[in-house]
Amino acid sequence: MARIFVLLLLLHQLASLSQAQNLTVSADNRLQVHQLQGIDLVQSLPIFSIVISGEKVLSSEFNPAVSSSIWQSKLAVVMDSTETSENHWEGIFRFKNMSKDTLTLENFVPFGGSNGQVYITGLGKHRLSRTHLFRPGFQPVNVILPDNAWELGYCSFEIGGKGFAALARRKYWEGAIRRRFETVLPPGASVTYRLYLDTYTGTWQDGLRKVFQEKFLYDLDTFDNSLYERKDLQWIRKAYAMHLLMAWDKDFYSSEKQVFNIFEFEQKSKRWFGGNDVIGIWPTWPTLGLDQRNQWDLFRDLPGGLEGIAAVSDSLNALGTKLFISYNPWDESTRLEGHLEGMAELIRGTHADGVVLDTKGSSSGEIQAAADGVRQGVVMYSEGMAVPKDMPGIVSGRVHNALYYPPMLNLNKLIKPDFAIFRVAELAFDRIRREYALSLFNGYGTELNIFRPGRPEWMEEDYRFFGQTLRILRENHSNFIVQSYTPLFPTLEDGIFVNHWPRAEKEIFTVFSLRPEGFIGNLLEVPVPKPGWHYVDLWNHLEVKPKEVDGKYFLPADLEAFHKKWLGTNNEGAVGAFAYMPDVLEASLVENMLLVRSKVAGEIRIWAGQPAYDRDAVTVSGEQASVDIRTQFGDYEGKIVIQLMDKEGELVDEQIIQMEYGVPRLVSVSKRTNPLKKAPKGMVEIPSGTFEMRVTQGDQFIPYPVSGFPKKLQITGFFMDVFPVTNVQFQEFLDASGYKPKEAHRFLSHWVDGKIPIGQENFPVVNVSYEDAQAYAVWAGKRLPTEAEWQYAASAGDGRDWPWDASLKVKKRTEYVTNTLTVEHLDGLDSAFVNLGNGQIEAVGSRPKGKSPWGLQDMVGSVWQMTNDLYDSGTSRLIILKGGSYFKPSSSWWYVQGGPRETHYRQMLLRVSEGFERNATVGFRCVADK
Repeated sequence: MARIFVLLLLLHQLASLSQAQNLTVSADNRLQVHQLQGIDLVQSLPIFSIVISGEKVLSSEFNPAVSSSIWQSKLAVVMDSTETSENHWEGIFRFKNMSKDTLTLENFVPFGGSNGQVYITGLGKHRLSRTHLFRPGFQPVNVILPDNAWELGYCSFEIGGKGFAALARRKYWEGAIRRRFETVLPPGASVTYRLYLDTYTGTWQDGLRKVFQEKFLYDLDTFDNSLYERKDLQWIRKAYAMHLLMAWDKDFYSSEKQVFNIFEFEQKSKRWFGGNDVIGIWPTWPTLGLDQRNQWDLFRDLPGGLEGIAAVSDSLNALGTKLFISYNPWDESTRLEGHLEGMAELIRGTHADGVVLDTKGSSSGEIQAAADGVRQGVVMYSEGMAVPKDMPGIVSGRVHNALYYPPMLNLNKLIKPDFAIFRVAELAFDRIRREYALSLFNGYGTELNIFRPGRPEWMEEDYRFFGQTLRILRENHSNFIVQSYTPLFPTLEDGIFVNHWPRAEKEIFTVFSLRPEGFIGNLLEVPVPKPGWHYVDLWNHLEVKPKEVDGKYFLPADLEAFHKKWLGTNNEGAVGAFAYMPDVLEASLVENMLLVRSKVAGEIRIWAGQPAYDRDAVTVSGEQASVDIRTQFGDYEGKIVIQLMDKEGELVDEQIIQMEYGVPRLVSVSKRTNPLKKAPKGMVEIPSGTFEMRVTQGDQFIPYPVSGFPKKLQITGFFMDVFPVTNVQFQEFLDASGYKPKEAHRFLSHWVDGKIPIGQENFPVVNVSYEDAQAYAVWAGKRLPTEAEWQYAASAGDGRDWPWDASLKVKKRTEYVTNTLTVEHLDGLDSAFVNLGNGQIEAVGSRPKGKSPWGLQDMVGSVWQMTNDLYDSGTSRLIILKGGSYFKPSSSWWYVQGGPRETHYRQMLLRVSEGFERNATVGFRCVADK
């Protein structure tokens, strides 16, 4: 039986223990580690684990002195050499099949991949995407890796307060059959792995960042960032929506009508998801080769030729959309034409903004130079993801649709966050909300490849969902290219995944949930919120308050449910997003007026409900906005979303105001009269001033407008009628104007045969509607007072309860109910000053002792007096009445509580029709402006 041959160089001899700056590894001849960086391990670690023909084997089992494994008779493991430098160590391991059997090697994991470690290796069987990331206490997560690194093994762990991150890569092979995830070793064949070990500080994600982002998986020693620093190419980073169409697609061109439909397609796209950032046109495969025309010829033969495509490109650019052409490097047997020259001519002729590199995962200096020779800003877009060693030469690429039902987490994003990634999705197979959700979760774009025919009936619904994800990506773009991106931010729940995208100005969390039942509860721990900062749920547009539990703060989440039948399909999952940002906006809703102030200038957007691409926001540039909700949004009731956008269109702050349902909102407008210099006959001057307006009212079964009270108001002076308008004054109006109400029911119903009853000429006119009173006021050159004006005048500007006496307080206003009987005591009021509610209407001026300091009479206890203030609650309209009346019901408390009422008391007059609202207790008085 052949023995295993192990060349084990004692690792502690390779790095002098005196070289404290070096990463030292101490092991024995069983390929297990006892010490790292001078730290003794409590329990030895294997240097690696590997799966051999289906069985997981630890390196410690390869011991030449003890035949403890059947593999010792079949597989030789040779450690050829090691390298060490400051905080870094490398080892090379060569496996050779010494048996007569064919062996299969897979899942080479540094340091074993034990339960207490975070590691990456294969799981299960899958042709393209079996790689998973394992975390202690959580289910493994399927991940996407670079196309040249699917077989990699990764492991990170912490010892003695230090983090260690290790990576294993398959490097060389002799006689072996190399497959995506495994290596097949016939007898005598060999394969070599290189193992890299580095230290890091921080969380396990910082270990990933060390290996993937700083070391580029050890594919590169240095990264030439020149292309990424070019301003003209950076526009592709902000692109998140792309469609690739074939030239014979009806959405591009109608062969029947012989017109381009692409503009109608783009306008429809704008309504559904905000429009495309890029549209790519494909006239070549699968028709290329039908005759001798080459790929460039087929573009030249499109409708209108290159000039026609250039016109399309220019028109799309005007809509904010770029045009891509395609390049087929395999086109070698049609009409000969230099590829670089043909591409350059095509870019020049079509005004193209980019090139899809078919079958290529990388670009070249020559290809980019050919485009640059035409003009700057032309982007190369690879068909597959560029691997780390190719990333310096290209700034954008795809997650190929060969990966149907793609892995959830794309670790390519961690390697180079400003590399513009697009996930390719197709409409022709089944619903694909998961595709859109994962693009948001991973912080990159989506390419809708609609080459395959088929436009399913659910397309529009899912496109609108796509638009919701795109809005978050577009409005927070700068976060999605940060180097400090943290994948799989710690959560309290398995099956719900979070990525963290921090910037000093704002932090974003993207969420993907596999909980079919949905989720409501604390999801992730966050630091103590900074003063002046807040959290917003960007998916639901809600303010979120972290919840404190035992001195820690947790961010709650509200994630949608989905039917469990979608599990395991491209329609599974729910998505979410949170923003943590400073309070830059201040917003308040006072009655119907939304007031917004910003600490910095920008575009203020105000939305009635969820922002969406098929509706418009009210937009204001600057640092403040004042918006009448009723005027802008009609009868809308719900949340008002206020956003501040910077000049790049990114979200600076978002505030949400939740309108209460059924709350009356002011819909009337007080129109100023022609200014008067002195008080007309029958009016007195009300001086300008400031007063605190407080309000009281009766039953709130139908709500009164009470938001914002008490409030200080500045009142501009005006003139006011001394008395309510009388019957005789209204008669003069009728005679002079010929006024006829639109609805005559109950109009002046207290008159007899259209005439004032004898002796009632100077009684307040009643049985008039709001429209009747408004018509009289306009005829008289006056207007109805607002509630604030009426109350200011009645209270003589100092807020008194009763017009004639600032010191008078009703000593006792008690109401008690026996069955339906209500008894009310008004101790302190004197009938010499006011009608206490005797049920008899009186001539104006009957109680002169009740005159106010400003000379107003009959403000209370005469008739309810209409104000100009008309409110709409969404379901009903009401007018505010003031002052009480001569009538006070004496039985059930359900009645309107009449009699004299305090200056701050208000009563609603509910509108049904003019006839319905004409009451024998309701009149009015007028005001005029100075």
